[in-house]
Amino acid sequence: MAHWKQRSTTNLDVVYFDYENKAQLDKADVVYVWDLDKTYLDTSIDSLTGLFHTIFEKAFTKKNVPGTPDIIRSLARYRKKHFNEKSFPLFFVSASPPQMESKVYEKFILDEIRPIGMFYKDNLKNLAPKKLLFLKKQIGYKVQSLLQLRTRLSDNVKMICFGDDSESDATIYNLFSDICSRRHTEGQLTVLLEDLGVNYAQIDEILRLQNIIPIQDPVEKIYINLATDTDPEYYLKYGRRTLPTYNSFQVALDLVQDQRLSLEELGFIASGLMEKYKFTAEQLVYAFDELIRRRILGLSSYEMIKNYFIEKKIISQSWTPKIEPLKEKITDGGQVYELDGIFEAWIPKHIDYLKDYR
Repeated sequence: MAHWKQRSTTNLDVVYFDYENKAQLDKADVVYVWDLDKTYLDTSIDSLTGLFHTIFEKAFTKKNVPGTPDIIRSLARYRKKHFNEKSFPLFFVSASPPQMESKVYEKFILDEIRPIGMFYKDNLKNLAPKKLLFLKKQIGYKVQSLLQLRTRLSDNVKMICFGDDSESDATIYNLFSDICSRRHTEGQLTVLLEDLGVNYAQIDEILRLQNIIPIQDPVEKIYINLATDTDPEYYLKYGRRTLPTYNSFQVALDLVQDQRLSLEELGFIASGLMEKYKFTAEQLVYAFDELIRRRILGLSSYEMIKNYFIEKKIISQSWTPKIEPLKEKITDGGQVYELDGIFEAWIPKHIDYLKDYR
């Protein structure tokens, strides 16, 4: 196999591998963007030990975050069945170094996952003693990666984004949304990026990319895997569009509510969690009930999923949630944006990215 530099394009520390250059991205109405570490793979690259272990780990020994390959395969099947989509529009944005690319791609093949492209961070240059701090600084790199991806997509695309609570992913996806929507002036954005530790070369490139993309917010939903047990209430400051989840089953439940997955696919995901990862029916029901308690799942979705669970003998006919589900108040195209009651905004007018509290 050719050296990674011959198979990729590099812009500052953003390295992009294009796996399907014939994909008709200008026709894709929805694109799925996945982080890698602690979101898809159960790995850690935020320390020297973790980085080197991850680099030299064999593809077949890499562990998934439970249920993630099943969710991606289910999404791909659903899109192909209902939208006749030939190539599932999936991209990965990883802070891993490009030297890992061949092993990660081998892992995708083992998992029967076919991303259209993937971004890596040219991070080994930061192993010098004076640069170790930059191993953990991902905001500039990931925002630039997302903006580069945005230049390849249709004007009215929707992006479903997946991250975790270990690498500022909620900040990254929401800041990307702000940049696309022009919620900050150029001066305000420059100061904010400086305060977030983005270097000047990357700030200039982010501003350049902003000037060539449509004025449109492409971010439809943000899922945050609570890999380090962050309190989900912390994410309320980002609005209800940002949904923290305890496991992949909760992601699947919300995708069913938004009509991006079928009940049949939900069943496949549940079976995979029970068979491969020893989830119990009680754990799945608890995950279901917890989303109702947090006022994520509405009444219609609750009734539909409960009936399916009864049919599959996961719960009994008499089961009831701890809190009565609320009716859906605002829906659009099958997606649920608001339930009855008073809640945080879907997208806040202002997010304080610099303070680590609500």
